[in-house]
Amino acid sequence: MPNIAETLARLAAFPTISAASNEELIRYAAQRVAQAGGRIHIMAGALPGKLNLLASFGPVTGAGLVLSGHSDVVPVAGQDWHSDPFTLTEREGRLFARGASDMKGFLAAMLTAAERADNSKLTRPLHLAFSYDEEIGCVGVRDLLTRLQAEGFTAQGCVIGEPTEMRVITGHKGKIAGCICCRGRAAHSANPALGCNAIALAGGMLTELAALQDELVCARRDDAYPFPHTSLQPGKIAGGVALNIVPDACDIEFEIRYLAGEDTSALLARLRAAGERLAASSNGGAVEVRVTNEYSGVETPLDAPITQQAMAAAGAAETGKIGFGTEAGLFAEALGMQTVICGPGSIDRAHKADEYITRDELDACDGFLDRLIATLY
Repeated sequence: MPNIAETLARLAAFPTISAASNEELIRYAAQRVAQAGGRIHIMAGALPGKLNLLASFGPVTGAGLVLSGHSDVVPVAGQDWHSDPFTLTEREGRLFARGASDMKGFLAAMLTAAERADNSKLTRPLHLAFSYDEEIGCVGVRDLLTRLQAEGFTAQGCVIGEPTEMRVITGHKGKIAGCICCRGRAAHSANPALGCNAIALAGGMLTELAALQDELVCARRDDAYPFPHTSLQPGKIAGGVALNIVPDACDIEFEIRYLAGEDTSALLARLRAAGERLAASSNGGAVEVRVTNEYSGVETPLDAPITQQAMAAAGAAETGKIGFGTEAGLFAEALGMQTVICGPGSIDRAHKADEYITRDELDACDGFLDRLIATLY
């Protein structure tokens, strides 16, 4: 069987940008699993060419272990790569390719670790989960989890192999993405009183966002995070047609990255109440606050079995938390499964030109997964 670097080269060659199909990668992984004696469950996604895969080894039932990763990668357009991003290229001990760290390095490790495992010794099942379209809001894994939930799937715990430099991570923030949609009435700018300026409404909402963020900084904190508070920020704004037209529409795209236990419904209610006040004092305007995407955070206890097993396998004396999101909270929410994040590579190399992983990092992940799978014997 191909080793981990050879497997990574095969996986990297599939250009699974989120806008494209991941079917060829999933079919390749399924073939490898079948050759290793595993059971295959390919699940069609909501869109053509989108697939999830659950592969299983060992007993059919029991409190097993899930190793999970997403198959999609972010685009490369406009980035200054020094080699083909979809051909694994080695330079000075670094393996360059889109997804090398985020997160096809872990997918390669999952496959090769399962192939090395002694299936005859497994007393509990080993599951490998491959999802699609994580990079655009943890979209595909929801289909997977809905199916597994309906089938009564259970496992003792799950390891999400996002790049953490092989640190065992027990927590990350949840996220809400949304739109503050401000609507006014167009008019000639020579007589603005005949219209309602949607950009002015948006300006009031920006002031409200800033005030709410100031309050959040003075409230709860978790110093395990680089930014220890719930954060709320506008990221994109669009409005207006021409300078001499009173704008009738302006949209603010915003996000909330929240600490575990934060009452996000109260935060959204606060924004909606502000929108109603601004609209009421305008000349017939309206403000709607919509949620466009969200995923849960995760907060796995230190004494959870999966945490202790992952720490032992990684040789770690402590755990940490990360600022970016993963599918971990969705596994916990849908299946009641305790989940940690641990994988090779660094998130600091992801989403940019010349993304890479090292052979030493891949080897460390090999050892980590071998020791973790050994707990199933």
